[in-house]
Amino acid sequence: MTPKNRKQAYRIYIYLGALFITSLVVSNLIFQKFFFWYPFGDVTVFGAPLFEISVGVLPYPITFLITDLISEIFGRKKANQVVTTGIFASFFSMGIILISNLVPAIPSSPVDNEVFSSVFALSPLAVLASMLAYLCAQYVDIAIYHFWKRLTKGKYLWLRNNFSTFLSQIIDTTTVVGLLCIFGVIPWKMFQGLVISGVIFKIFIAFLDTPFLYLFVYIFRRRFNLAVGEEIDLDTRE
Repeated sequence: MTPKNRKQAYRIYIYLGALFITSLVVSNLIFQKFFFWYPFGDVTVFGAPLFEISVGVLPYPITFLITDLISEIFGRKKANQVVTTGIFASFFSMGIILISNLVPAIPSSPVDNEVFSSVFALSPLAVLASMLAYLCAQYVDIAIYHFWKRLTKGKYLWLRNNFSTFLSQIIDTTTVVGLLCIFGVIPWKMFQGLVISGVIFKIFIAFLDTPFLYLFVYIFRRRFNLAVGEEIDLDTRE
């Protein structure tokens, strides 16, 4: 690979990492709002309506699409680096929010202490637990993705994209919702509905993002003249 192509590939990696970090941090800031979406009508599964979910799940599919894309083009090591960086950014943003919550608002402030606390003041333990759960889910996703990639010798992109996401989303959704119930952020009566809705929603979105993954992988392979299963090693200097 020429130095020019390697520089461009590294720039793309940085942009993908920025999108991942932004999506992850935003999801942590907005997850306390819940909404309903009934694309299939008033359907219930085990008594739980579909879909009653946190708006925090909206950016999550983007994060898994990005890690799958980075895994495919840049390899497992670079995908794990992005995940670790995203977790660091999340903790840093949560720290700023917790400090901001301690600072008293002036009387003329458009947002007073009570409103700010109700929206942003989260339990540090709940945030820590949810971040560790997400970290585990992402690492599982990347590991399973590369397991299938090795097993299929780089073929069947749809298989590793969907199978890796399915299991990791089940782990992430169940763990995060359970921890939010344990720490009193949401009531236990919402646990079953949120887990079922969240998992089915994320699996549904995973199916939808597969064509986009194929498109981006095709574009990158064509641009950098990559064979099926071949990765760009950004750490190698020629």
